[in-house]
Amino acid sequence: MHNIKAYVFLVLCTLFWAGNFIVGKVATLFEIPPFTLNFYRWLIAFFILFPFTYKKIFKGFEEIKNKIVPLSLMAFTSITIFNSVIYYSLNFTQVLNGVLMISTIPVLIIFFSSCFTSERIKFTQIIGVVTSLFGVLVIITKFELNKLLKLNLNKGDLWILVAMISWATYSIMVKEKKINLSPFALLETLIFIGLLFLLPFYLYELYSAKYLNINVPVILTIGYVVLFAGIGAYIFWIGAIQLIGPSRSGVFLHLMPIFSSLMAIFLLGERLAIFHVLGACFIIFGIFVSTKFK
Repeated sequence: MHNIKAYVFLVLCTLFWAGNFIVGKVATLFEIPPFTLNFYRWLIAFFILFPFTYKKIFKGFEEIKNKIVPLSLMAFTSITIFNSVIYYSLNFTQVLNGVLMISTIPVLIIFFSSCFTSERIKFTQIIGVVTSLFGVLVIITKFELNKLLKLNLNKGDLWILVAMISWATYSIMVKEKKINLSPFALLETLIFIGLLFLLPFYLYELYSAKYLNINVPVILTIGYVVLFAGIGAYIFWIGAIQLIGPSRSGVFLHLMPIFSSLMAIFLLGERLAIFHVLGACFIIFGIFVSTKFK
């Protein structure tokens, strides 16, 4: 039962994050400053969650004080760095490059887990990651794998690498540090600490005359990243990791390219092709292998 609950969380989480990647690209078209977008994303989310979490936060204040160092690192890597860097990198790189690199996060999670934690990585998990990663490659290259040779790393790609390492670090710490707070209270705590780290970057963008011009696209963008890619996705991700661990959860990130493709088909009018179906089969099989055999 716990596994099914975690899998539902992870499917919804990856769906929301797939949309976040597309919205992040749209934000660059309207010249929305990346750190400003991320700052307001989490500031609004903080005020939305506060009435529902402040009692649990005050009750768990001793736990927060005792775990302030790991909490600060978790907040910095997830709230401050990850999404800010994603939004920034999309100014310089294609979504194709970004999705390809982000989809390799499960490999980093497994590698970091085996190096820095006591979690034992099973051979079936490795097979599942490799299989689902191949499915990702099929989708983003349209089954023309020679396209991978033409993906030259640029400034945006290098920043995506920073985001990958940041998220892998955060995911492992969620499981290993075992913060004794409810998912909502933990998220609100991370948001507050992450906003403190974000504030200097936000002020720097203001100082550089990079302002947020309020219009309908900006309001819709912020609304999505707050409610879906922010509050909803993070709660689902934290809950799933606490149920089944970071390595098994990380494999589900391979669903993001599938959801991105479906969004392109239904929202942008792109046609469903055989490589979508083929890639989806590899990804689903990889997730099955990684999660079925413990």
